Formats: sequence, C-alpha cells, structure tokens
Amino acid sequence: MKNNYIISHKLILTALILFCLVGGLFIFPGVSSAETEERPIYVVEVDGAVTAGLRSFLERQIEAAEDDGAQLFVLQMNTPGGLVDATLKINELFLNADFPVAVLVAPSGAIAGSAGAFILVSSDIAAMAPGTTVGAAMPVAISPEGAEATDDKTIQFYASHMRSMAKEQGRPEDLAEKFVTENLTLDAREALEEGMIEHLAGSVPELLEALDGSEIEKQGVTHQLNTVDAPIEQPEMNLREGLQDWLSDPQISFFVLMIGFLGIYFGLSAPGTIVPEVSGLILLVLGIYGLGLFDTNTTGIIMLLLGAGLIAAEIFTSGFGILGIGGAASLLAGAVLLPTEPLMEADWYGTFLVTVVGTVIGLLIIVLVVAQRVLHSRRQHKGGSTYFNPPEKGVVIEELNPEGMIKSRGELWKARSSDNQRIPKGTEVEVEKAETLQLWVRPAEETQTRSEDTD
Repeated sequence: MKNNYIISHKLILTALILFCLVGGLFIFPGVSSAETEERPIYVVEVDGAVTAGLRSFLERQIEAAEDDGAQLFVLQMNTPGGLVDATLKINELFLNADFPVAVLVAPSGAIAGSAGAFILVSSDIAAMAPGTTVGAAMPVAISPEGAEATDDKTIQFYASHMRSMAKEQGRPEDLAEKFVTENLTLDAREALEEGMIEHLAGSVPELLEALDGSEIEKQGVTHQLNTVDAPIEQPEMNLREGLQDWLSDPQISFFVLMIGFLGIYFGLSAPGTIVPEVSGLILLVLGIYGLGLFDTNTTGIIMLLLGAGLIAAEIFTSGFGILGIGGAASLLAGAVLLPTEPLMEADWYGTFLVTVVGTVIGLLIIVLVVAQRVLHSRRQHKGGSTYFNPPEKGVVIEELNPEGMIKSRGELWKARSSDNQRIPKGTEVEVEKAETLQLWVRPAEETQTRSEDTD
C-alpha cells in the first residue's frame, strides 16, 4: 500500500510539472519560436539619386523597424549615385542598426553606381540581380567646365572609408578601394566570385527565400532569420521626405536655383511687379537647400521667417495679395521641412502640420479678401466722383517756372509747365496730364489767342 501511495504521488507531481511547462508556453509567449517567426521584415525600394530626402526616409524607417522588433531590413536599390553627406549618413545607419541590413541591386539592368557602391558595401547582406552592375565610385567635383575627378586628398579619404567598411563587413578591401581610386566596376557574377556580394537574387522574394534559416552575426550578436512567410512592411515617403527628395535631386535643385536668380534679376530690372522678386526669393532659398548648402533645420527656420516677413509686408504695404500668397507658401514649405522633434509624441508632427496648413489657408483667405477690397477701391477711385479726378482747367496762383501752383474747383494743385516755359501768375491753363498729385499744364487757348492779338 505504501509503495502504491508513493507511485501515485509521483504521477500527480509529474502531471503538475507537465501542466506548468505547457501553461508556461501560453503565459510567456515571448519565448515561443512561432512568435520569433512573426517578426516583420521592412522592405524599401529606391529608384533614383541618393538624396537628403532618402536619408531622412531611411533614418525614420530604421528607427521604426527597431521599435517594431524587425528581424531584417531590405533595401532594393537602383541608383546612379547622389549626395555625399546623405550617403555617409546612410552608411552610418546601416552599420549601427540593431538588426541585419540587406541591400539588393535589382531589377536586372539596375546599377549601384558611385553612392550606390558605398551603400552596398556597408550592408550586412549584399545581393545583386543578374545583369546588374556596381562600382565607379570616384568622387567628382562640379565646375563650369563640367564634372571632373576631385583632388587626390579627397579621393584617398573616401577610398579609406570604403576600405574600412569592407573590412568591417568581411568583403575584399582592395576591390572596394578600387571602386574609388580606379572607378572599378563589377557585374553581378564578378561581384559574387570576388566576394563583394553573398547572393545572386532577381527579386526581394527570391532573396528572402535564400536567407531563410540563415544566421547573421552583427556587433557580436547572432541573428536567426526566418524570412519565409514573415510579415512584410513596405513604407512610403511622407510629404516632408518627398519634398526633400525632390529638392535635393542635383538636376532639380540647380534648375530651382537658376529660376530663383532669374526671378530676382527680372524683379530688380522691372521694379514694382513684386511677383518675380517674391517667387525668386523663395526658390533661391529652396535651391540652396537642394544643393546641400543649408541643412533641413536651417532651411525650415529661414522659410518660416521669410513667410512671416512677407505677410507682415503685405499688411503694411499694398502688395495686392502677392506678398501674402508668397508668405503663405513660404510658411507652408517651412513647416513641411521643419524636422520632427524626437521628444514629442509620434502624432505631434502630423497635428502641427495640419495646424499650419489651416492657418495658411485662413491667412490666404484674409489676404485675398483685403486685396480684392483694395483693387475695388482703386477702381472706384478711377471711375467715381469728379471731386477725386484731376481738373481740366485752372488759374496760376504761383508762377510756373517751370513748377508752381494752380487753383481749380477751390483746390490747390502742384503744377508744372508741359514745355518747361514760364507761365505767369493769373494765367488760365489747361491740364494735359496728371502724374500722382502733380499736373502738367499749358496756357489755355483763349489766353494764347489774346496774347497773340496784343502782339
């Protein structure tokens, strides 16, 4: 009986242990392998120049992927090159991300030229589609004669940077350096044979299938990839990043800068038109930003101050609404370019942008109403009461030699002899034209006739 009692207690104890183990899988789902497989993969596609807008976009997505617990970040790339500052920032983002970053040069026929080569080398997983090319990363300087290789000091610096990234990622350092010093280019199969890339893949799904179950070591941590059937996140640029991307395209920024210069030139050549000066000033600031001479923070603040100044000028001058419209456009551009404050809530920036847009629309309505009233008033002035119209005749009360005063309709008017001849006091005169408040006059025909008869 005693032995049966002990056995029954052991069976009960074993059952309790098994129950606790099974229950623990539900109570602590964080250790479940199924949960690990559900970690998302972020996929971003780049087709065009590497710009400040792309840098901001990738920076935001890397942060979002880290917050989301992503297991992998994939960049599908087709680029001829781009801005140096944006490229170096992207290199920094990829090298310091908490998870593996894969770069795929695709589709077939795509290239990773210049800046694209730097980005490919900085990735943890490099892949290319058949028929693609990477390399030709020698920095160039833009001059009036065209693009030409920059000085040797700059070339050596970027070659050393490329070599350092290749060493960090376990890729051939000498070939990476030749991308910069000799404008070396490799096709996909050559890059695979030389160890510059790890995979040949024609598309992102093909690459993810090849990576499934592999382990990637980064910063001393081993990452297990479960890429088949993992949820895919494919984010898009927001308004701010899209505007940055458009403006920092070298061709666009140069065009915007030239239009800004021409606007200011024509405005100064024909003063009083207002439109060329205002639009030229706004485009000039945006063009300088696109060329990389202003950072995003500085440009956003400048545009906000410029917008406030133009609206103030509209209030205190008769700009016919043009200054107000330019100010509203400048305020809107400044709000869009204003960087997101990292200590604010995630929804703050969207709310702020909506507030700015609403304020700008309200200002535009007010400015247009005021401008319409001013124009209406001026039309009333031209076609209204004769009291406000210049007189047709008058009598000289202060000798015109060639300027003086005449009296007409009980009013005193500043007048000038139209032929610059002396007109004595008491002479009746006829008004030929009026400029502002000054009249151009000549002796009346009756006066001239009496003078001729006397002679």
